[in-house]
Amino acid sequence: MFTFNKKESRAPATCLGSACTQGLDSNYGDGQERECSRKTDQKLSELYGVGDPTPTFSSDSAHLSSRGRIIKWFWDSAEEGYRTYHMDEYDEDKNPTGIINLGTSENKLCFDLLAQRLSQSDMLQVEPSLLQYPDWRGHLFLREEVARFLSFHCKSPTPLKPDNVVVLNGCASLFSALATVLCEVGEAFLIPAPYYGAITQHVYLYGNVRLVYVYLDSEVTGPDTHPFQLTVEKLEMALQGAKSEGVKVKGLILINPQNPLGDVYSPGELQEYLEFAKRHELHVVMDEVYMLSVFEDSVGYRSVLSLERLPDPLRTHVMWAASKDFGMSGLRFGTLYTENQDVATAVASLCRYHGLSGLVQYQMAQLLQDHDWINQVYLPENHARLKAAHTYVSQELGALGIPFLRRGAGFFIWVDLRKYLSEATFEEEMLLWRRFLDNKVLLSFGKAFACKEPGWFRLVFSDQAHRLRLGMQRIRQVLQGTSEVTETPPSCQTEEPRASIDELVMACGHHCQPGGVQGCKDW
Repeated sequence: MFTFNKKESRAPATCLGSACTQGLDSNYGDGQERECSRKTDQKLSELYGVGDPTPTFSSDSAHLSSRGRIIKWFWDSAEEGYRTYHMDEYDEDKNPTGIINLGTSENKLCFDLLAQRLSQSDMLQVEPSLLQYPDWRGHLFLREEVARFLSFHCKSPTPLKPDNVVVLNGCASLFSALATVLCEVGEAFLIPAPYYGAITQHVYLYGNVRLVYVYLDSEVTGPDTHPFQLTVEKLEMALQGAKSEGVKVKGLILINPQNPLGDVYSPGELQEYLEFAKRHELHVVMDEVYMLSVFEDSVGYRSVLSLERLPDPLRTHVMWAASKDFGMSGLRFGTLYTENQDVATAVASLCRYHGLSGLVQYQMAQLLQDHDWINQVYLPENHARLKAAHTYVSQELGALGIPFLRRGAGFFIWVDLRKYLSEATFEEEMLLWRRFLDNKVLLSFGKAFACKEPGWFRLVFSDQAHRLRLGMQRIRQVLQGTSEVTETPPSCQTEEPRASIDELVMACGHHCQPGGVQGCKDW
């Protein structure tokens, strides 16, 4: 994952304070106004950043176009940790000293359930239509099942329509397609940061579309009630800042539940963001790929499709995939739901290059229509295993005195390691990341998510117990060998107390072996 460096951001000179106008002579007033403008510009530059990849990233090759060189750069540099992991992947028997991957957001907890279901006889169907070119939107039988599935799980007030569904091979392709059909070259999407950094590649490599980062702070100030809180005011400031630089913003990308924070937007917040977008005639791309991975009962997740009224339905586009919620990132299934038939048709045209095989479409339809298995077997068990793994990692972080955001959704914990940096710089953050990698554990560093504060890391907990225990041991070794040099601000002390073994067993939902949830074979 990766983000572009932000340009120096400047906004029009504006002074909102009374000191610029009250009781001052003209010369002094001019000086104060310039000072106020400077402070306002500085404040704006801290609230947003504009991605500008072209002059910054390229690789040398006489055989590639300028686009090809940038694309190659992503492979050479942006995915260094992931490629290193695949060259030295941990295996309990074949390579026990290999790298433990706690950086890639995958659910590895329920392979037993998935293997059993996907091996049943109803999944093994071959008929001529499945081996021929389909409707590029996807086979009708699959789009009908997707519409029924989303209607139920998104709690839509009215049944969703198969004509508004497009299926393709994952959300990465969907981001790329939407960016290409919604934006002109050089235009941009707003996106709250930190955010899932690979979206940078998705929107840029084909569409040459940029991102405008809406920077969120770990410190709770002003009207904010929690760290990294998104508000309409912050969206407005970022939009105006981008306009001041001549960047045309065409849309807003929202991830709900959020990656990497794990935040879940309330219905009221969603309504506010959508109203903001409508005021400025912006498309809203809603990524709800973790919608069924909310494992805490107290977290009240609501899909945008559950709202009684969408402020601008023709500019609201919702994506979901099986990669996260069903732990099948290798199957490559994603879906778009939009009431805008022009957008649906344009995206479907690109499905020539991003479509699914007929056999995969058949399997997905069979899976999605098995409501009993999904609702009575898979989802309850998956949630129990996610909660148990999350509880284990949370207590390990608490024992180390490491602050983190405690959320109840997704596969990851946003961890504050700022006190382990000798200086608050991204260079120091990268050095700490490399120490983890040298000790054979892969994490994701904050700069990859465009976090503006060095020292935050994303730690993925949705893995089997033996790998998770070993990964946490390796993390502990690195941190215990690193001097703590800074104090963490009180506003970020968010860890929870260590849970008892009884609490862990209850969270897992199983009768675990001695040693509590750590000994449970199911997570």
